[in-house]
Amino acid sequence: MSALTKAPGRRLPLVLRNRAFGTVWLGQVLTQAGTRMFQVGASWWLIGYAASGDGGLAAGLLMAVSTLPAVALAPLVARAIARCSHRALLRAAAAGAGTAAAALSVWAAASDLPVVAVYAAALALATCQAFFDPCLTTSVPQLVDDEDIEAATGFELSTQSLASLGGALLGALVVDAAQVAGLAAGCAVAYGTAAVLITTVRFRAPSDGTAPCADPAEPAPRRTLRQILGALPYVRAILLCFTAANLFTTAVFVVMPLYTATVLHGDGATVSLLEASLGLGTLIGSFTGARVPGRPPVVGSACLGAMAVALAVPGLIAARPVIAGALLVTGWCVGVIGVRFVALFQRLVPASDKPAFFAVMQAVLGATFPVASLLFGLLGDHLSARTLCLIQAAGLVPAALALLLLPGRSGTADAPAPEPADEAAAHPAPVSAPEPDDETAAHPAPVSAPEPAGETVARPAPVSAPAPADGGTR
Repeated sequence: MSALTKAPGRRLPLVLRNRAFGTVWLGQVLTQAGTRMFQVGASWWLIGYAASGDGGLAAGLLMAVSTLPAVALAPLVARAIARCSHRALLRAAAAGAGTAAAALSVWAAASDLPVVAVYAAALALATCQAFFDPCLTTSVPQLVDDEDIEAATGFELSTQSLASLGGALLGALVVDAAQVAGLAAGCAVAYGTAAVLITTVRFRAPSDGTAPCADPAEPAPRRTLRQILGALPYVRAILLCFTAANLFTTAVFVVMPLYTATVLHGDGATVSLLEASLGLGTLIGSFTGARVPGRPPVVGSACLGAMAVALAVPGLIAARPVIAGALLVTGWCVGVIGVRFVALFQRLVPASDKPAFFAVMQAVLGATFPVASLLFGLLGDHLSARTLCLIQAAGLVPAALALLLLPGRSGTADAPAPEPADEAAAHPAPVSAPEPDDETAAHPAPVSAPEPAGETVARPAPVSAPAPADGGTR
């Protein structure tokens, strides 16, 4: 571990002074960028090149297939992370994705590529990513010292948008220039590089030197999800609000390529511009979310309302700069919600319940993505893309009002709460405390992840403090 400092009291960023964490984080950036690049590029290929008249449904089906593994495999992912060497699991996930992408590239270069092969590749890549992301989050305590866990988690949450930004920017451009063969080859390089980087890192865990999937020590008994959520009605209500909101927000990944093709009559560069605007906004929101004042329910409701207005803009004004600005605002709201509510869940959910809670949270919030992709993809073949934008905006209004009027705790949870005295307590552990090795937190998804909302002590969070140490959403 390197403890380099630039000057007294001023240290280098964690990814620079801790080579192990920085290397693994770079591997995550590469895998997430590869996955996002493939999704955007393949959606554009289906709409602009392969599909004939039913591009909306084809793209929607692709996005649905790309999100199913994170939902369907959540219990299996949790068990694998608990039992396997984290380095071995991360390396296997990256290498598996690279192999699938390389095989698709060779196939596409050698002959005409059937559409079903693209769907199969998307499923394979999403499956590998479903193991990679939560495993990395769980591995943070094995890579950094206790005092750096908060910074590592905050860095991971705020910078994962960087991968989506780069991947979204390149996806459609690569397809226009080199079709699916070039797209898959680029993804294979990203995944392969990530696997090599992870191989060079030594994790500070006993399992690092044991068999790849050695049986762990007998775990302590854990409560069921029903018991966990039953003791946290406030958290349960928030999850329901964001699950409903996600049904409309995540549809943007299907609506924007359709909008580009049918309204703007643009090419891959236009798709990249719109996707990059959304990603850039999310990145900015992730860095500035902790500075937004107000109780999390109020902030979350305001952000959902602002997103409704921003998503309605393309339905009224068909101008590239205006739409790019609207998506920038939408992304910013997503980033702010992610930062604020992740810390809320971290502090309200007892430490012993977090593995089950975050695994199921990922599945519940992610379950809306395939539904939204299929629904809006099907509607896109019968309604105009402008109408779809207005439907998205209208759908967010009830979710925003429900979150604002949510009965429950008052005050804010921006200040660290004392560690829970027992499993039924709904008070959080200090943000600097490392979480158990078998944590399976998921990475923030568009509107699903956020920060403190409901504690009794109202202290503003330090603007430099990242979200707590155990998880997030994608």
